[in-house]
Amino acid sequence: MMIGYARVSTQGQDLDQQRAALGLAGCIRLFEEKVSGAKRDRPELVKLLDHLCPGDVVTVTRLDRLARSTRDLLDIAERIGEAEAGLRSLAEPWADTTMPAGRMVLTVFAGVADFERSLIVERTSAGRIAARARGVRFGPSPALSADQITHARQLIAQDKPVTEVARLLKVHRATLYRALNSVEGCPAAPLSGE
Repeated sequence: MMIGYARVSTQGQDLDQQRAALGLAGCIRLFEEKVSGAKRDRPELVKLLDHLCPGDVVTVTRLDRLARSTRDLLDIAERIGEAEAGLRSLAEPWADTTMPAGRMVLTVFAGVADFERSLIVERTSAGRIAARARGVRFGPSPALSADQITHARQLIAQDKPVTEVARLLKVHRATLYRALNSVEGCPAAPLSGE
């Protein structure tokens, strides 16, 4: 059975053109939704994938109506293949998985997507290393500034209880301990007066 999937991104757009094209292509059943392709929650697409039977062919007017990225397309195509169904795009005939050439193209896409993912990981890692070398600190901002830590050390040296100093600085006592112990080259002052 030919099953159509039509999607537009906003409520202001209509599905008439996609409906007509999918009807002319022989789609007996249509799943339609008005939702951004960037959203993971596409209930009609989920229903379509759950509805598939062996031999069905999911048909779309364009691949971008079905998937938001190459990885998303490959994941959806894999789910369709697991159901022993096919995928066909009216605008991109080379992506017809009911034909050997279409399956080969998607296999090449999978390889390209995997290669692209590897390059992104490699570039991200190299960027992090370079940023660290320039002194960039990753992660959340420190709860206490260097001046606050110095002030806390002075108060503790004057026998102020750590709990009171932490309250004054509006941090938890454990945060204050970590800050006092993390300053390089500055051993923590003796902590007294819990």
